[in-house]
Amino acid sequence: MNLLAMFIFTKMSSRYEVQRDGRSRSKTVERRKDRRHRSRERTRSQSPKPKHRSNSHSSKKSKHRSSSRERKKSKSKKKKKRRHSSSSSSSSDSDEEELKLLQRLEGERLRIKEEKKKQKEQLKANETPEEKRARRLREKQEKERKRRERMGWDNEYQCYTNQDNPFGDSALTNTFVWGKKLAKEGVKNVSRDEIEAQNRQKQQENKIELEKVKQRRLEREAERAAREAEAAQAARAREAMQFHTWAKHEDAFHLHQARLRSQIRIRDGRAKPIDLLAWYVSSEECVDALEMHEPYTYLNGLQSQDLEDLLEDIKVYKELENNANVAYWEDVQTIVLDELNKLRRLAAPDARRDGVHQAVADDVTQIFKGKTGAQLEALQTQIEQKISGRRDGVDVGYWESLLSQLKAHMSRARLRDRHQNNLRRKLQLLKQEQGVQGAAALKEEPAETGPESTEPEPPQASGSREAEGGGTTSEQESGAEQDACTSLYASGRYSPALLAPAQLEPGTLLTEPADDAQRLAYLRARLHAQRDRVRDQARSAAAPTGGEALEREARRAMGASNDEVQFSVEHVLPDQPCLWADKYRPRKPRYFNRVHTGFEWNKYNQTHYDMDNPPPKIVQGYKFNIFYPDLIDKNSTPEFSLKPCPENPDFAVLRFHAGPPYEDIAFKIVNREWEYSYKRGFRCHFHNNIFQLWFHFKRYRYRR
Repeated sequence: MNLLAMFIFTKMSSRYEVQRDGRSRSKTVERRKDRRHRSRERTRSQSPKPKHRSNSHSSKKSKHRSSSRERKKSKSKKKKKRRHSSSSSSSSDSDEEELKLLQRLEGERLRIKEEKKKQKEQLKANETPEEKRARRLREKQEKERKRRERMGWDNEYQCYTNQDNPFGDSALTNTFVWGKKLAKEGVKNVSRDEIEAQNRQKQQENKIELEKVKQRRLEREAERAAREAEAAQAARAREAMQFHTWAKHEDAFHLHQARLRSQIRIRDGRAKPIDLLAWYVSSEECVDALEMHEPYTYLNGLQSQDLEDLLEDIKVYKELENNANVAYWEDVQTIVLDELNKLRRLAAPDARRDGVHQAVADDVTQIFKGKTGAQLEALQTQIEQKISGRRDGVDVGYWESLLSQLKAHMSRARLRDRHQNNLRRKLQLLKQEQGVQGAAALKEEPAETGPESTEPEPPQASGSREAEGGGTTSEQESGAEQDACTSLYASGRYSPALLAPAQLEPGTLLTEPADDAQRLAYLRARLHAQRDRVRDQARSAAAPTGGEALEREARRAMGASNDEVQFSVEHVLPDQPCLWADKYRPRKPRYFNRVHTGFEWNKYNQTHYDMDNPPPKIVQGYKFNIFYPDLIDKNSTPEFSLKPCPENPDFAVLRFHAGPPYEDIAFKIVNREWEYSYKRGFRCHFHNNIFQLWFHFKRYRYRR
């Protein structure tokens, strides 16, 4: 009700103000018109009179004009009076209505106020002393809250009082007035209200500044969180890349170990089929290694258990080589599975037979044997079309069994083609190395020994292929190329010709094949040793003399002593793949070490020995000088670690670690307690690319 009354009062007052402004504006307009009229009359009265001869005529005209002007003025005044009277009457009526409405609203407001007051007084009269005390306390707290809000207090400080606050201020709720500061600023006589207003303004400004500071802090925290998230993501990416690198190194290590085991077994004469197959595929790029037989010939004579083990080994190689020779291993795996199925069928004759009868199995094999890879692929397409066509009278089981055998023959054909390509490529390389330019130059050589040049050529396989019905133009070209290669091989004398005993000259020495092979192996070993020795000499001649300079410096620092002996017995460490092996070539550091020995003249030795019969010498200390001239990170100091030998606790392994490109090196020393005093000769520092570790052992104290 109060809100409605206030709204009506404001609307009426605004309407009254508008009408009052309109009346004042109309009055000002009338005053301006009256002033203009008076000024015109004044100017006419001051103007000069006309001549006498036209006096009568002019007087008539002036009378006529003045009478018409007076009539117009009287009419306008009447209109104005009528308009003013009508407007004043309407405005007076509206004012009276507004006043009545305002009086009625004011009376209603007073009545409501009186009713509320009466209700409040009635409640006060009926309340108990406890309720009265609680009401007064609430009113006091509400009054205090409003005062604190006016002072600019936050909700955080509303619970503080003069008696209970963490600041120990007994006048916390009172406004602090700094009299001297106000006197210095010249505003000592300022009222308390103004001071409180200024304090509230400052508090409000401080709040705004605090909000800005909080916002900036939140922004910084968000930026920091974003940076940390980005750094964490980058770290995860680096770790993933590092893990991938580790996985690659691990696979490479396992592959290297598998190949090394294969080489050892081949060298010892106990090679497995997987060793021969892996050696074949790894020697394709080597010119000196020449394999004359296809790789599937290594499967001849294997039993079922051997074939099953070979399948597992093939899976391991496929996984380790990362699909490097996947086609080769797939073909070998297919052939192994086919051979394994054959052995299983032979081992179980009573089992269900396949689609091909044993009587026609050999004929099927003969049909597949002479085909090339392209012909077998075309035959596979035809068989698949027959199986998918599902025509009447078609033995699906027969054709499916035929298709399974066809896959094995296709794998053999691909391996055979691969083998022929390798032989052809290596033949070309041999021609380039030995200066063979072509068959024409070889045919022009004079035939000094007639029987040697009459070696029969191998029969061509094209006739049999044509008999089987599969001869093509490409097959003829490959056969012609093979014939040309055979003729080049025969004319090039890469193998000695077979001679009859009657053709030998008198006094010719004959050598057994075993003796010749042994002599050839000896010559090859001597040649390899000579080549390695020449290579080492070239390396030592081309290598910088920095190591010798470091050794001279270490000798000069240690000096000459009769009790010190050079020490160069290394301890073999287990192979550990380095993460930086793909960037730098690992190498072992050079070193110059000495072991200090002497007599221990303790009470026991003094009692039982003399100078003529001295006691046995014991190790009293070591001096290690490890050279790191090419260390990548010069800021990282080399480190050493000492671990006792598990098999013999009297000895320990002293290991040195520096970082790329140097490998770790270790020495086996006596396991005794060290003297770490520099007065006793202890030294451990890295200077001028030399890591020096000198120490002596503590002396034994003999006690009875």
